[in-house]
Amino acid sequence: MAVKPSKPAEYREVNYTEERWKLLHQLRDEARLVMSALESAHLSPVTHGSLARGDVKQGSDVDVFIPEIQNSFHVELALENAGISICNRLIVQATPTYAMKAHIEINEHVSVTFPLMAMRQVEREFYRFGGEVNLDQLKANVRVVGVDKRLMLIEPSEKGHIESSVIGREQSAAKAMKISAETVRDRVRALLKRDASGRTGVFLKRGLTPDETFELALKRLLEANPAVRRRMGKA
Repeated sequence: MAVKPSKPAEYREVNYTEERWKLLHQLRDEARLVMSALESAHLSPVTHGSLARGDVKQGSDVDVFIPEIQNSFHVELALENAGISICNRLIVQATPTYAMKAHIEINEHVSVTFPLMAMRQVEREFYRFGGEVNLDQLKANVRVVGVDKRLMLIEPSEKGHIESSVIGREQSAAKAMKISAETVRDRVRALLKRDASGRTGVFLKRGLTPDETFELALKRLLEANPAVRRRMGKA
């Protein structure tokens, strides 16, 4: 079932159970393993979403993101050298105007993603909107402010977190997350529209064959799809 945005006036304090703290530490340990492998290859990864904020629950994913365009061989080799097996590889695109990304699945809930083309500011700040931490912050048990899929601002506290709706408070939420108000408004519009239409998922998802690199798969998409060429600025 899709998560619905909360009402503007909602505000509450949430105290975590011992089990929830344990799950957070377990998922962060999984993230540290993958991020350390990438960091050793000078790839500067971050993890984002509930893992960065701390409000994880059963079923939460470990999403690792490398903010810059990378040579996919370099990324895959870093994982291989650390003994981390790759389960699946895909090219994904959230909408026709968003950058295509390489998506490497380690298992059913751990993945590594990086852009295959330049991202706009609002795309880069999407990760900070949800909350992101780097490896040093992860090791120091830092939790950060971010917004969840209900459009609730999650502010970490000693016992758990405080949550409040960002709807109607976009400017102050942007300040708290140190991102542009435009990004907050963009995400609010997108999530409210998705809730109204009932549509979820991504615009494009293409699996790679065993002998394909991400670069080769992207080249084939460019050759076959004018919309991809326009997004790359090659129309």
